[in-house]
Amino acid sequence: MTKHALSIHAGPKALAHLREHGLRARDIAIVPAAAGGPKGLIFQKMDQWLFGSWLPSAPRERTLIGASIGAWRMAAACQADPVNAFALLGDLYCAQSYPNKPTPHFVTETCERFLDEFIGGREREITSHPHYRLHILASRGRHFLKAPRLNISVTAGFGLAVAANLVSRSQLANHLARVLISDERDPAFWLKAKFDAFDTQFAPLTPDNLGRALLASGTLPFIMEPVRGIPKAPEGTYWDGGLIDYHLALPYSRVAGNPEGGLVLYPHFSEQIIPGWLDKSLPWRRANFGRNSDWLANVVVVAPTQAFLQTLSRSKLPDRKDFLYYGQNHAFRILNWKLAIDEGERLRDELAEFIACPDLDRVQAL
Repeated sequence: MTKHALSIHAGPKALAHLREHGLRARDIAIVPAAAGGPKGLIFQKMDQWLFGSWLPSAPRERTLIGASIGAWRMAAACQADPVNAFALLGDLYCAQSYPNKPTPHFVTETCERFLDEFIGGREREITSHPHYRLHILASRGRHFLKAPRLNISVTAGFGLAVAANLVSRSQLANHLARVLISDERDPAFWLKAKFDAFDTQFAPLTPDNLGRALLASGTLPFIMEPVRGIPKAPEGTYWDGGLIDYHLALPYSRVAGNPEGGLVLYPHFSEQIIPGWLDKSLPWRRANFGRNSDWLANVVVVAPTQAFLQTLSRSKLPDRKDFLYYGQNHAFRILNWKLAIDEGERLRDELAEFIACPDLDRVQAL
């Protein structure tokens, strides 16, 4: 039996569509991209093909939405040369190197330089792409986390947030608010009508706030300094968008009736959709089988299989723990991360093969 590298999952409406039409570029309305740090590197080859070849074959307005590394990937997709942009993103991400126990200031400065090299001089082309509408997710502090000036305030604030989230995800909304820094050309009706307990605010995405928005979306608590002063965004203190929207469990089904086509294509590094970063250790909190599972009715998720993961170094995707595992042996970590990127060609090729000749026996329920 062939061991596939790529698994394909579809919600009920998406599956019905695949049976009738297959997977067509012209039907893709939304591409989400999850938080997850180095895990996102595995999609470089697929991203280059999707945004460099397949999706441009059927140009239309599309929403690209991401948190943390997902937002950075979608910013690469919005560049005039997405193939080179994804290559640069991978090179810069792999090249990060830190001393033992780096300070939050050091990590923040490193990421600022990273983003300046990644998008510097290309801000306008990213925010005014003719077809793509970029949305960047960030988390804004409330109560103890609203404007903390001391480390003890941050520690207390996140301690309360973790405890609240353990009680229920809706309780986390007392400590963090969702902010979407978004292309104003996209009405985003499916996000602007309230859909969960979080206070969701919108800010316009412009060339002068793109860098700060991307930095905020990837700012890890305690590891980095919080971001303040994002132009045109609500005042406050910002952290990683994945704290609230780790795997982007959003109401995608609201666009299912789009006359141009309302499919969501989600290249994801997991077969599960975990709502928030703090939900990782709570196995009962998964969007796939939670009370909002109907949100995923029109979603197609493509993800690496366990068989694929077993072929990678350490039998897993690159992740942030690798910085500790490899320590100061930066060259060995970079080598293994780049090997994983190259292995991602198999994910790309299997997706292209499925699109060219759909085998619905491979599609599993989402």
